[in-house]
Amino acid sequence: MITVRHASDRGQANFGWLQSRHTFSFGSYYDPHHMGFSALRVINDDIVSPAAGFDTHGHRDMEIISLVLEGEIEHKDSQGNRQTLPAGEFQLMSAGRGIYHSEYNASSTQALRFLQIWIEPNEQGGEPGYQQKDFGKQAGFTVIATPTGENGTLRIKQDARLLQLILPPSESVTLPLEAGRHAYVHQVAGPLDVETTSLAPGDGAKIEDIHHVTFSNKGNETSQALVFDLP
Repeated sequence: MITVRHASDRGQANFGWLQSRHTFSFGSYYDPHHMGFSALRVINDDIVSPAAGFDTHGHRDMEIISLVLEGEIEHKDSQGNRQTLPAGEFQLMSAGRGIYHSEYNASSTQALRFLQIWIEPNEQGGEPGYQQKDFGKQAGFTVIATPTGENGTLRIKQDARLLQLILPPSESVTLPLEAGRHAYVHQVAGPLDVETTSLAPGDGAKIEDIHHVTFSNKGNETSQALVFDLP
């Protein structure tokens, strides 16, 4: 079964310096029918004005993934990490027993756009952690995060995998899912068909009770999506 969450149906917030679209309930946006999916709790599509950002604030017991789509994030945290996250790179911050951080638009002239993703961990507490990596944009599936950090992937504290899918026009690829597993697709750019269901940028799709999922690009531009393999 495939259930679509259209981009236009997402919650939204506008604070002047920040415009955000919420796939799931977040902040002042509450929808009891969209509280998350399996361990996936948040997908926010954020646009931050130049030289603005999130002041220092705290998190705990959450795996927080960021993917910059346009611009750069200036990141600082209580573990001493001071990093710049450019477009195309993935960041995974494990909040563990508690971490404080700030995120700013590194540019004084250009807007920042990034995806903020929260995944609930399968262990509580522990040492906070920070990981950052550019995985490139090769065609097909690229595994970004795994529970073990195998093959240079980011290590996530959950029985979950995050994959990036880059699909040129007229190409297709199939992803096997083990029995009892769930998947969620967030469409980042271009068109994508998930089986016979069409997605546009900003759309999402829950996938349940399907063991082999075929992704196809029937459009004229390259497709980019994030695919979550979840318990």
